[in-house]
Amino acid sequence: MSNEPSASALVPAGQNPDAETAPSTNGKLPSSTVQYSPLTTHHSPRTTSPPLLLFEQVSKWYGTVLALNQVTLELTGGITGLVGANGAGKSTLLRMANGQLKPTMGRVTVRGVDTWDWRARRLVGYCPDVDAFYEDLSGRRFVWVMARLCGYTRAEATRRTESVLERVGMADRADRKLRGYSKGMRQRIKLAQALLHDPELLILDEPLSGIDPIGRQELLELFQKLAAQGKCLLISSHELEALEKLTNHVVIMARGRIAAVGTLQQIRDLLDDHPLSVRIDVTGARDVARQLLAMPEVLAVDVAPKLPGEPTECVVVKARNPKRFFEQFGKLVVEHALDVRRLEPLDESAHAILGYLLGGSGKT
Repeated sequence: MSNEPSASALVPAGQNPDAETAPSTNGKLPSSTVQYSPLTTHHSPRTTSPPLLLFEQVSKWYGTVLALNQVTLELTGGITGLVGANGAGKSTLLRMANGQLKPTMGRVTVRGVDTWDWRARRLVGYCPDVDAFYEDLSGRRFVWVMARLCGYTRAEATRRTESVLERVGMADRADRKLRGYSKGMRQRIKLAQALLHDPELLILDEPLSGIDPIGRQELLELFQKLAAQGKCLLISSHELEALEKLTNHVVIMARGRIAAVGTLQQIRDLLDDHPLSVRIDVTGARDVARQLLAMPEVLAVDVAPKLPGEPTECVVVKARNPKRFFEQFGKLVVEHALDVRRLEPLDESAHAILGYLLGGSGKT
């Protein structure tokens, strides 16, 4: 099974370049092999067995709302981080991966079997983002009940319960009632029930949400141990910084689409090669345009006339290396006290990616 991360690309619509790289993992755990289209096309070594998780041109509608839009994704091993702002489609993608939802179009499979088939579900462990406990039960009793619901005998359920509680560091705290658990303890119990049947694939939806720094570090170490033991983890979060400590491989989602796939360094490098168009509403637009043209990262500037009802003129800048451009523009604003009314990237995919790479939430 290959654990090499495949390349990712961010390209203009209508292009379909090929990319093939094998970047260093920089000392982190092996990343998942992920293939993504239509924005990216990758070539991975042929394998004889079906991929662990495969989305093929998947779309999901909720009435008139399009939650997922033509998603293609392949995952074979290691840890993959799934990031995106609230409403980006992360939870819908994860629920389809574990068989809770069926796609409106396309197909989702685990080892070649449709995810709602019981044979696929035996390979998947799921840790949801919301709690749904029997609060009067102890953590140990809750996990044991889940084992029984999986069909194990009493003896086997007891054995597996003790094993997973030890694995998640809850063996000595599991006799307390769930209603008295901290957020971190509740997350560990959810993870324990997901591990009961020893699945190949673990799907964890916002497992770090609401966790204190100490508990977060403990969970990150636990995820690394599980990956080292051969588990494949797909972990969603809206916090890129936490995932960066766990894996160098991420999938960035925006508005139901996959905006980018790859290592963070690959995505940063590819953004440098993909000029970003930015709209700037600023007083004295023509003077600002001349100053912008002097910047080494600026490729072109266009000044749009002031429209009725608009307080200022609009400048549209095409720039390379977005991070350096925004750093330079910020200095320009401070030095000349510019009256900037609006700053908006016009490329949706780059907009979402840029938000994360600059330390934001993808919502600018």
